[in-house]
Amino acid sequence: MRRTARLFALAEHLRARRSGGVTAAQLAARFRVSVRTIYRDLDELRDGELPLLAEGGRGGGYVLDRSYTLPPVNFDAREAALLITAGEMLIEQRLLPFPETLRGALDKVRAALPRAAQRDLGEVARGVSYVGVPARAPAPGVERAVERAWFERRSLRVAYTSEAGPRRRIVRIEGVVLDRRETRLNCVDVETGERRQLTLHRLTAASVV
Repeated sequence: MRRTARLFALAEHLRARRSGGVTAAQLAARFRVSVRTIYRDLDELRDGELPLLAEGGRGGGYVLDRSYTLPPVNFDAREAALLITAGEMLIEQRLLPFPETLRGALDKVRAALPRAAQRDLGEVARGVSYVGVPARAPAPGVERAVERAWFERRSLRVAYTSEAGPRRRIVRIEGVVLDRRETRLNCVDVETGERRQLTLHRLTAASVV
């Protein structure tokens, strides 16, 4: 099986197993590859925004986040237009540290609209102006790492600039504060247990632990 086909089949296999996890060894046996290959495949699926979780204990293993898909929701054209406009404002203002996920969600809502409603949405969007973009953009790659750490409940290794100079820490994000001027992360230092508030645009690098 070619790798692209295997990745698709692996994603579908995980999506079908909602009642419990599956181990890397079980996946390797299922797809007739090495465990090392499965780990590489799982990393690639995570990079493609598939929300994979590793559950411990009896019956544990790799499983898709159960909130990955939602039952059908019916919006009328006006509701959809307002949701899309509000979402685009959050992206434009750089307040929400998860822009790519939000863009994907807005694309799905937009694609579900009938053609006439899409035209109406265009008229609504042309009538909305974004005055000022107060939030400063974070360093490349930081937003993706912050999003993964937040949604997967994982620790984050960060480098940032403080008044005392460059700093490095491993933290766990407990909350996100959206301000007109900046976005702040309420964190707990994994090593010391101290609570810290980090400003998103001051992070110079971030990676999920």
